[in-house]
Parts: sequence; C-alpha cells; structure tokens
Amino acid sequence: MIQSNVFQIAAETEWQDLGDGIQRQVFGYDNRVMMVKVKFEQGAIGVFHQHPHTQISYVESGAFEASIAGEKKTLNQGDGFYVMPNAIHGVVCMEAGILVDVFSPHREDFLK
Repeated sequence: MIQSNVFQIAAETEWQDLGDGIQRQVFGYDNRVMMVKVKFEQGAIGVFHQHPHTQISYVESGAFEASIAGEKKTLNQGDGFYVMPNAIHGVVCMEAGILVDVFSPHREDFLK
C-alpha cells in the first residue's frame, strides 16, 4: 500500500514544472485515489490525452475551455468536470488559474 503524508502543507509541497506554462503539485494519495493541483499560465494548453483513471476536476481559480470526448465548455472558478476512463480530454487556459484534479485509482506516473 502506498500512501502520502497525512497532512499536505502547500508551502512545503514542491511544484513540478511540466513546461509550457504548467506546474503540478501532488497532494494526498493512496492506491485508490489521488488529488493534484495543476497551475496554468494564461494560454497554456493541457494537450489532448487519455488514461484509464476516472478524473474529477475543480476550477479553483481562472477560466478554462475544457474538451471532453468531443464536447467543449468554458469553465470558471467554482465549476468542474468529470472524465470517464479512457475519454480523450484536454484544456486551454483562458485566464491563469489552478485546477484541482482527483484521480481514481492514483496516478502512479505522477510519483516517478
């Protein structure tokens, strides 16, 4: 069983630079679930991709155009979206902000 620390302190949690105006901060996780904060600069693109994980995302700040399985929607602070496993999805950041992503099961690739 893998598991994060019990408490996640934002000021003590490293941001990983993913390039092209995107950074990731991995928060709590175990084998079944993971929460991640993703910071986007205006104009940054979360390229189309797919994965076997269920994903739920919350717009903590900013504005994003989200595309999920061919459907597009502009989302603002307080909005969110659901991505079923293997659905092709991506975002374009319209106004700098942060998405809070939750994955089930955890994203093993984010821990390497």
